[in-house]
Amino acid sequence: MDDPRALFDLTGRVACVTGASSGLGRRVALVLAQAGARVVGVARRADALSQLCDDIGANAAAVAGDVADRENVGALVSEVSSHFGPPDIIVHAAGVNTREAADDVTGQGWDATLALNLSAPFFLSQAMVPAMKEKGWGRIVNFASLQTTRAFPGGIAYGATKAGIGQLTRAMAEAWSPHGITANAIGPGFFPTELTQAVFDDPDRAARNAAQTCIQRNGRMEDMDGPILFLCSKASDYVTGQVLMVDGGFTAK
Repeated sequence: MDDPRALFDLTGRVACVTGASSGLGRRVALVLAQAGARVVGVARRADALSQLCDDIGANAAAVAGDVADRENVGALVSEVSSHFGPPDIIVHAAGVNTREAADDVTGQGWDATLALNLSAPFFLSQAMVPAMKEKGWGRIVNFASLQTTRAFPGGIAYGATKAGIGQLTRAMAEAWSPHGITANAIGPGFFPTELTQAVFDDPDRAARNAAQTCIQRNGRMEDMDGPILFLCSKASDYVTGQVLMVDGGFTAK
């Protein structure tokens, strides 16, 4: 039997992580680099990406761009691939939550949420899949949410996109897994990120969310490390079309 630790070794792999400038996206980029991957971070904030590259070192590169800009997906993928070659792994961590109540949802807010949270993961993956097919190996990891299956106040647009991510993940698996490309989603509970800052700024609300979990606490950044490494590595060769909830058991109750 081979060393089981080798299942999680990403040496020689190239990973692209969107939303890598902050929060869980940044954490994902750091973890994949620690596991041996060469990582290209994509986000709109060039300064934050520069800091990420400084923290990782020579195995990191950055592309400042808007993944929701569908007209420039081809150019974006070409720029990402110019650093270490075409990615073997794509992690879609970029996202937005406008937190508009149902009666107040605007067309602009709705379209922006769908473009970044749902359309970008598909079209960016679609553009990267040909190179993965040539290698016969690839990993697509989408970001789901508690709202993939739960309705929260002010989350109608966000929730619609995250429910869509669940089905998008299954459809990607059906289409591309015969070519050695797995597609899965990771569903974080409440982690302290920019997207959830309003939650953690309210101690009572944060405490209520913690009490809703089976583990009785909210997420810590390190709680994401094992699950994301599993889904991006050889360890998950026979896992595809799944949504892995990393929520302390929030959705189990």
